[in-house]
Amino acid sequence: MSVRIYLLSIILLLNNLFCARAQTPFGLKVRGKVKTLIVFFDGLRPDYITEEQMPNLFAFRKSAARGTHHHSVFPTVTRVNSASYATGSYPGTHGLLGNSIYIPEVAANKPIGTSYGDLSKIPPATSGPLLTAKSLGEVLADAGEKMMVFSSGTTGQAFLQNHTVNGAVVNPDLILPESFKPQVLQEIGEASKSEHEDLGRHKWITDALLKYGLVKDGPLVSAIWFSDPDGAAHEHGIGSEQAVTAIKYVDRQFGRIMEALQAKGADEQYNVIISTDHGFVTHKEKPGLADFLISEGLKKNRESDDIVVAEGAIYVKNHDQKVIEDIVAALHKQEWVGAVFTKAKKKDDAQGWVKGTLSFDLIHYDHSKRSGDILVAPNWNDAKNNRGYAGTDYSSGVAGHGGASPYEINIELMASGPYIANGQSTALPTSNIDIVPSILAMYDLPRPVGMDGRVIYELVSDYPPRVLRRHVPKLRKRVVNAVAKYPWGTYRLSAGMSVIKGAARYFNYAKTERTPAR
Repeated sequence: MSVRIYLLSIILLLNNLFCARAQTPFGLKVRGKVKTLIVFFDGLRPDYITEEQMPNLFAFRKSAARGTHHHSVFPTVTRVNSASYATGSYPGTHGLLGNSIYIPEVAANKPIGTSYGDLSKIPPATSGPLLTAKSLGEVLADAGEKMMVFSSGTTGQAFLQNHTVNGAVVNPDLILPESFKPQVLQEIGEASKSEHEDLGRHKWITDALLKYGLVKDGPLVSAIWFSDPDGAAHEHGIGSEQAVTAIKYVDRQFGRIMEALQAKGADEQYNVIISTDHGFVTHKEKPGLADFLISEGLKKNRESDDIVVAEGAIYVKNHDQKVIEDIVAALHKQEWVGAVFTKAKKKDDAQGWVKGTLSFDLIHYDHSKRSGDILVAPNWNDAKNNRGYAGTDYSSGVAGHGGASPYEINIELMASGPYIANGQSTALPTSNIDIVPSILAMYDLPRPVGMDGRVIYELVSDYPPRVLRRHVPKLRKRVVNAVAKYPWGTYRLSAGMSVIKGAARYFNYAKTERTPAR
C-alpha cells in the first residue's frame, strides 16, 4: 500500500469516528460503567422544595442541572405519568389514559381501576399488549441490561414502570417476579405498619433499593417512587402538618440514598434524575360527572352502557354525534367544568370537531382504540388555601390533581451525574416523556419507533455546540382558542402551548371563561 493511500485511509477512519461521535456522543463510552437512578416524589410541587422542608433535595438542586419549564403529562394523574415516563410517550401513543380506564372487553358498562390486578386483565381480554408503546425496560432487555423499580405507591403505578418485569418490581404489596419475593421478605422483611401514615413503606423501599438496586452487580437503571407527599396531601390538604411530616420523611430517605451513592466513590458512578408525576391543588366540591349526566337526562343510570364515564373521559355508545354535542353543550354551561376536548376535526388540527372544544391531538391524547369521545378537566383558579398555597379547582376531596391548571402541569426536573451537564439550567420545555429518550441517548441505545419524547440535549453532557444548535431551536409560545355561543352566554376556552419547532409541543394549561348573554 502506498503512503498516499495509507494516509487517505487514516483520514477517512478519523472522519468516520468524528461523525459517529457527533451523532451519538456517548458511543465511545463503556455502557454500564455509569448507572442511572430515577427518583420520583409523587405530587411534589416546586414550592415544597425549601431548605427547611427538604434540605437534601434543596442541596441537590443547588448543583444539579435543572429543567425549569418541566411538564407533567395531561391528564395529570399518577398512572398516566408512570406509563408516560416509562415509555417516553404520551397516552395517545401508549394507551393508558387515566387512573380509571374504560376497556369494554374487560367491563362493558363501567370503567376499571389500574391496580396490578386490574391491569393484568387487559392483555388476555383484548388479545393485545397492556401498553401500546415500547418501554425502557423492554429496550434494556433487548440490550441485555436490567431495570429494577422500587415503589411505595400503588401496585399499578409500580407495575407500569416496568410492566414486562425485566429485572424486578418491588412494592410492599407486589414483588415481581414471584420467585424474587421470598428472598426480599427474608432479607429485609415486610414494610413496617407501626409508623405514621405511609412512612414505613417509604423506608422499606429505600432499604430495598440500597440492598438490590444500588449495588455493584445491580441493574443499569434503578427507579424509586415515593408515594408522598401525594398521599398525605390528598387526605389532609396541601401544607397540612401531616403533609409536611411526609415531605420531610421522604426527603430523609432521599438523603440516605445520596449518602450511599457518595460513599461508592469513582468506581461506581450514577446519573440521578429527579421528577414528579404532577403538582397539586386544593379542591372545591363539584357534582360527580356521571351523576350530572344522569340528572341532565343524558345517561340512563349508573349501570347503563349508553354512556360510560372514566374519570374525566366520556364514552358515548356508537359515538352518537348528537349525544356528544348535547353533552358538550350541557358541560359548557357549568361553572365547575373547565376545558372540554373532543376528537380533532382532521388529523393534527388543534380544534375539536364539536364547537367550543379543543382537540385530543393538541394534548397528545388521541389513541386509535382507547380514547373516548369527550375529555373534561375541572375549572380552576388562583385562590390560595389556608396555608397560603395557590391553586384551587372543582374536584371532589380535600386536595388533588388531574386537571389542566399550571399548578398541576408545571413541575420541576433535576439531574446530576457523569453524563449530565451539572449546574446548567434550561427554560426550554421538557416533559416526563423526555426522560427515557435522554437515558437511551446516554447509553447509545436505540430509540423505539414512534417514541414521542425528545432527548434533552441541553442538559445532557458531551454534546458539542454544533449538535446543540441543530437540536435546540428557539422556543415559541402560543395560545389556542375555542369559542361556543349559547342563549345563556359564551363559553371560551384557551390552551397555552410551548413549541420547539420541528421537535416537540408541550401543553402548559387550559383556561375557561364564561360571559353571560346581555
